[in-house]
Amino acid sequence: MSDDFDLLETDSSSKKQEKVEVNWGKAVDQMKSKLAQEDDPEARQKILNATLDDVVGMAEKDRSSLLDAIKDLTDYQDEVGIIFEKFSTLNADEQKVIDNAQNELEKAKRELEEAEAVTDNWWNNLWGRKAKIKKREAELKLAQAERDGADMKAKAMFQERIESADVQTLLNELSYKSQAAVTRLKNREVEIKEVEEKLQTAIVEASKNHTKALEKKKETEDKLEEQYALLKQARQALEEIADKQTAAYSEAIGKVTTIEQKVEELEGLKNAYTTLAASKDSFVHKHNLTIKVLTSLRSNLQTHRAKLKSDTDERLKYYDGYIVALKARTDQEFAAILEHLGVKTDEHIGQTLAAMHTASAKARQDMMDNIPVHEKVMQGVYGSYAESLQEIRQKDAKIQQNFADRYGIDMKEIFEEYYATDGDAPAPTGGDQTPPKPAADVEDDLLS
Repeated sequence: MSDDFDLLETDSSSKKQEKVEVNWGKAVDQMKSKLAQEDDPEARQKILNATLDDVVGMAEKDRSSLLDAIKDLTDYQDEVGIIFEKFSTLNADEQKVIDNAQNELEKAKRELEEAEAVTDNWWNNLWGRKAKIKKREAELKLAQAERDGADMKAKAMFQERIESADVQTLLNELSYKSQAAVTRLKNREVEIKEVEEKLQTAIVEASKNHTKALEKKKETEDKLEEQYALLKQARQALEEIADKQTAAYSEAIGKVTTIEQKVEELEGLKNAYTTLAASKDSFVHKHNLTIKVLTSLRSNLQTHRAKLKSDTDERLKYYDGYIVALKARTDQEFAAILEHLGVKTDEHIGQTLAAMHTASAKARQDMMDNIPVHEKVMQGVYGSYAESLQEIRQKDAKIQQNFADRYGIDMKEIFEEYYATDGDAPAPTGGDQTPPKPAADVEDDLLS
């Protein structure tokens, strides 16, 4: 069973990350400056006075801050030379842009190799071997350009996508970058450790060369002592020759010159070995210092990596809780909206029912109130009718009296018969002249 708990493990056999050129610029300072601006002195008051509506604004600020951070991190990747697709989560469309460009590049390389593999003879050249190679080279150059631009195109698509991303997507992106950073830090540790091992070897070699240089210097100094003694003797012998024009004098001068040349060479070697020993000794100290610095950096990287890996694992759970809390807040708001809507609906229905009841009662009251009014109207009608009828009767009486006075005819019976029957119908020739008694009115029970 493998031990996955050793967060500080540095395995030199792990797959190495691609070496990239780093251009630090002001990226680190810019990001640290932005992070320093996140302090909010009113945070406590916001928590104390928080409402669900306040939470919406705070969550949106979280999303905005995350979005800015992800953008800065993505730009930072470019500035320090981190390959984009190695440090960002890409969706299918974004990854497809890079994959297609990579496939086309590999295809172009393969086709160029196939074209170049064709035997270079007059027959194949006659059938366009060189032209095909030239064409494949142009296609490879174009494919390489497409591949170089694929990262930027995918990045643009990625940036556009996260513009409208929710908090969960941004937190996932931040977690992915943290996990990628863990791998990057471990690869950097491996690289540092390899350099440390090379420097250790260099220290050993430098120490050996330093020792050899000192040994050679000592040997040279011993030889110099011998030559100094010989030179002293030769010069003394030269001074003892009185005749400067003799062959012995010339021979003595030659001997002195030869020894002086030997001394000069040995002094040169002594200086060379002294300088070499000093140089090797200097590099032993330089390498040792470099190893100390690298070891310290590697130790710090291990600490950051271990903490980042552990914290990222915990943050994934922490972020899950935050996302669920946001969703719960949304559900709570939705429930509150439904409750508010239900209460308002209840109020509206209650108002309508109450209005319906009061309207019905008012209608009943209006109906009851209208009965006396109706009776008054009818009384007026009946009164007008009676008054008109009285005037007619009075006029009839005058007419009867007028007929009686003028013609000696009693018109009372004629008028009474006229009123009892249809005045336009012919008078009956015989029979009972008394009009039939009208039937009694039947009471209509309107309340039955």
